Amino acid sequence: MAPDGRPAFEDAQDTNRRTYQVRTFGCQMNVHDSERMAGLLEDAGMVPVTEGLADVIVFNTCAVRENADNKLYGHLGQLAPLKEKNPDLQIAVGGCLAQKDRDTILQKAPWVDAVFGTHNVGALPALLERARHNSKAQLEILESLEVFPSTLPTKRDSVYSGWVSISVGCNNTCTFCIVPSLRGQERDRRPGEILAEIQALVDDGAIEVTLLGQNVNSYGVEFGDRLAFSKLLRACGQIEGLERVRFTSPHPAAFTDDVIEAMAETPNVMPQLHMPLQSGSDKVLKDMRRSYRSTKFLGILDKVRERIPHAAISTDIIVGFPGETEEDFQATLDVVEQSRFATAFTFQYSKRPGTPAADLPDQLPKAVVQERYERLVALQDRIAAEENAKQVGREVEVLVAAQSGRKSEQTHRLSGRSQDQRLVHFSVPEGAEVPRPGDLVTVTITEAAAFHLVADPATPADYRFRRSRAGDAWDRSQAESCGVPGTGTAGTVPGKGVLLGMPKLPTPVR
Repeated sequence: MAPDGRPAFEDAQDTNRRTYQVRTFGCQMNVHDSERMAGLLEDAGMVPVTEGLADVIVFNTCAVRENADNKLYGHLGQLAPLKEKNPDLQIAVGGCLAQKDRDTILQKAPWVDAVFGTHNVGALPALLERARHNSKAQLEILESLEVFPSTLPTKRDSVYSGWVSISVGCNNTCTFCIVPSLRGQERDRRPGEILAEIQALVDDGAIEVTLLGQNVNSYGVEFGDRLAFSKLLRACGQIEGLERVRFTSPHPAAFTDDVIEAMAETPNVMPQLHMPLQSGSDKVLKDMRRSYRSTKFLGILDKVRERIPHAAISTDIIVGFPGETEEDFQATLDVVEQSRFATAFTFQYSKRPGTPAADLPDQLPKAVVQERYERLVALQDRIAAEENAKQVGREVEVLVAAQSGRKSEQTHRLSGRSQDQRLVHFSVPEGAEVPRPGDLVTVTITEAAAFHLVADPATPADYRFRRSRAGDAWDRSQAESCGVPGTGTAGTVPGKGVLLGMPKLPTPVR
């Protein structure tokens, strides 16, 4: 161990430090957990890899989908010959699949050095050091939370936007979901701890936060305050410099009017809601053990739109749940038509061993599920295009992202997210100041497609630019990482320069 108590991986000089890479599969919770893993490794003296193969590769896994196992073992198989050539290479597997499979991972991939679960992320550096010292794989899976993850060191992926966990675990018993058995029962952080973390992010330059929880709006159940989530949203509105607040994902059964009022009355809570539907059939919802019905779901949307007329609403939908009839599926199509979702993340039912749904009769043939899935996607694509078309001519404020679209080299456009979370590709008029990631621009939408909007201002008068603390933080981060000179100057237009370093914002995956 080093004198400060950290695992003594290597010499303190950057040139001699071991490098790491964290590869993430799964949801926003996993993305945020990966930030903690990166923070732990850097706290232990390691640095992120910039080129070539890292000295330590960590897989943060997801177990929600059926192909999660194959995906992991495929990646591990690719590393086996590299590990044989270089025994000093270390490979670790954590997250939900590690929590579920445990010994199976080391049986199938004995070249893995460390396996850890969802409850002991903080053990990662010590497990790697023990594996290296003992020349033996280390397996450590805890059944309950040891340390609340948000107390661990965190290496944020973005300087202008950050994830903040307000709870971990889930108290629901949805028959298709394996998450409660892997993440445990809901544990809520105290409001003061959450607000302190948000304030620290803002002090570092962030202007946007997303509150995370498996069922984010059931926050407060552990300490007996059913209004705790709406109070937390309102408290976020008091943080100076915090311009955008989002949250994901709420459960319809726990969605109360006080949350809608807090959304409407708190200026920095964005006009955007992601709320999983899963199915429009009341019979299927009952079989899924989802404690709401389609009428309640649609009623929530009506109330949100009454108080926040421009709210963009997105959802998750599962197609082909066991026993789903054509009539049930039509009910889902009907609810989707009524809901007018801006985006829907659609999934074919995935049979997960250990869940009640895996043992239900009437598992549907793949061909039936595929055909229904394609019909749902076609419907939602049409609705998304129609809803986006309504945005043409509307003025929107865009938080500029670090990376632009795939066609940015040809279009010379930058990209970012509007307040309602729609993806906007925009151009900078000749002679106008070019924004940095984290800056904000106000533009008028000129074109629309199903999955993005376009704004091409004709003149500088059609384009308003606002420098932000987040843009300044971007400059500082680039100077520290030698990405670009930290001169405080604006960024560059794609095709005329390069914006380095940060991952792009997620786009809808179907």
